[in-house]
Amino acid sequence: MIITNVQLVLEDEVVNGSLEVENGIIRAMSDSSSYQPGAVDGNQGWLMPGLIEQHTDNLEKYFTPRPKVSWPAFSAMAAHDAQLIGAGITTVLDAIAVGDVRDGGHRQDNLDKMINTIVQSGERGLNRAEHFVHIRCELPHETTVDLAKLYLDLDQTHMVSLMDHSPGQRQFVNLTKYYEYYQGKYNLNDEEMAAFEQDQREKSAIWSDLNRRAIASLCHERNIPLASHDDATRAHVEESRALGLVLAEFPTTVEAAQRSHELGLKVMMGAPNVVRGGSHSGNVAAHELASLGVLDALSSDYFPGSLLDAVFRLADDERNALDLASATCLATRNPASALSFSDRGIIKEGMRADLLLVERHYEQPYVQQVWRQGHRVF
Repeated sequence: MIITNVQLVLEDEVVNGSLEVENGIIRAMSDSSSYQPGAVDGNQGWLMPGLIEQHTDNLEKYFTPRPKVSWPAFSAMAAHDAQLIGAGITTVLDAIAVGDVRDGGHRQDNLDKMINTIVQSGERGLNRAEHFVHIRCELPHETTVDLAKLYLDLDQTHMVSLMDHSPGQRQFVNLTKYYEYYQGKYNLNDEEMAAFEQDQREKSAIWSDLNRRAIASLCHERNIPLASHDDATRAHVEESRALGLVLAEFPTTVEAAQRSHELGLKVMMGAPNVVRGGSHSGNVAAHELASLGVLDALSSDYFPGSLLDAVFRLADDERNALDLASATCLATRNPASALSFSDRGIIKEGMRADLLLVERHYEQPYVQQVWRQGHRVF
């Protein structure tokens, strides 16, 4: 296959040209157009590496599209997969929470079903994107370590994150935001919310530190990359570094992001934060970290289409030094590096032909075609 008349988004520049794919691998590139019969005409769109998503809980929305509604597993997986590939995401780590048993228990009920469906749909060749598992460990719970152990030896488990959503901690240092979020999420009145807060504080005091150390040790034994989540202080970051973590998911302050970057943890922020212009939790804005040069990666988090959108918005933003090539690396090369994927993430001879063709209309990027390992999947 030859794709021609495109703007190739390379690791450090964008060039006009064409690209040749053979057996799922990028075999050659040229800074001129091809006139071979059958070549795909990109109409001067951008040809980009397939996006790599490290942390999305989007699958849960399909398994439980409404409260107390359980959707058939492979139907849910197919719809989730189609949404991701339509957003240009060719490699995804589906984030599955262990230790979080609220939402009427649906996360607990769905845990095995979701992970088994990710594994089986991949083994049967049913998915358009390539799916792996990201185990999100809610630390303040007595079941978290035992549940995590059930999934750490899966070949598909490529990442583990350590999180504590307790009041006064990390994402919810601001208790007003904590109350707004959880009363809205669980429809709790003030009395119920006060009891919930007290329960979460007690569980955090008992379990968080014990579980953090235990899970980190288990992951190091298996060479599974570890991520922090919502670090807010230098102390949080230094604890993360001491435990051998490699990725800082969604730091909530400039201080935490800068210290993470200094210590070699890749700083990942939510693409929705970029698109919306700030954090929905009242924490640091991603564009501020980009302007400081300490933003290393992006995640679509809860909205798959935000990832590509955020890349272009950051490239347009005069408050930072990112051009389109370097902004693209936040969703391709840098995540691949954090996850030790050496075969994808950049357009280069010898790399996998995971590619997307993008056009832009009225400032909005639109995915036109997607290929995974040279096969068109969108």
